[in-house]
Amino acid sequence: MTDHHIGMIVPSSNLTMETELPRMFAARERVVPSDRFVFHAARARMQHVTPEQLKAMNEQATRAATELADARPDVVATACLVAIMAQGPGFHCTAEDDITGALRAEGSQAPVVSSAGALISGIAALGAKRVAIVTPYMKPLTQAVVDYLTDAGIEVVDSLSLEVPDNLAVARLDPADLREHHRKLDVSGADALVLSACVQMPSLPSIEAVQDEVGIPVLSAATATTFRILSSLGLETRVPDAGALLDGTRADPGAITRAA
Repeated sequence: MTDHHIGMIVPSSNLTMETELPRMFAARERVVPSDRFVFHAARARMQHVTPEQLKAMNEQATRAATELADARPDVVATACLVAIMAQGPGFHCTAEDDITGALRAEGSQAPVVSSAGALISGIAALGAKRVAIVTPYMKPLTQAVVDYLTDAGIEVVDSLSLEVPDNLAVARLDPADLREHHRKLDVSGADALVLSACVQMPSLPSIEAVQDEVGIPVLSAATATTFRILSSLGLETRVPDAGALLDGTRADPGAITRAA
C-alpha cells in the first residue's frame, strides 16, 4: 500500500472541502485498496463571501503554503474557487505559481492544484464547451465565475445563484435540494452541468442522481479538484458514484507531472 499525502489550503470557514474530498478518496480506496490518502489542511481566514474577504484570503495563501511545506505533502490543493475567479480571468495561474514558489522555497516539490483551474480542466476533460452552473453566491460573484469561464473558452448557457453570503451557511445547504434546484436551469444547450461551482456547497450525494436525470455529465468544483489531484499524483482518475468526470476514462488536458 502507498500513502499519498494531500495538503489543502482552505478558507477558515470551509467545512465541505474536508468532507467531500476525503469521502471520494475513501470510496476510491474501497475499489483500489493499494492507494491510501492522508489529508493535511492549512486555513486562511474568510467568513463572508465578499470581494474584500476573498482578496484578503488570497493574500494568506503563501503563509499557508509555507506551513504545509513542513508536512512534505505529495500534492497541494488550494480550494476557494470564487476567491480566485473574483480576481479576474486567468488568476488561477498566478495563484498556483505563488503557492508553488512558497513550497519550493521550503524544499517541497509538490505540484499545486487550484479548484478554479481544476474546474476548467475538468470541463475540458469531458469535452464540454457549453455548461450550465449552480452557485451559492450572490449574483455579482456568479457573474464573475461566468466571466472567468467565458475567458477560458467555456460558454455558460445558464446559471443559478442561490444568494447565500455567509460561508458557514453555504456549508449547511442540503445537497439533496440540488435535485430540485437544477431544474430551474435550461440545460438544453449544455454539454455538462456544474452542480456546485463552489467547494463549500455540498453536492456529492446528488451528482449521480442529477446526471442520470439530465443525461449529460455532471461535475462540481469538488469532483474536479479530486480529478486533478489524482491526475497530478499519476493515479487512475476513478471514484465510484462521483459522476462522469471520475469514471476513470478521462484524460486530464492540463495534467501536472508529479515531481520525482
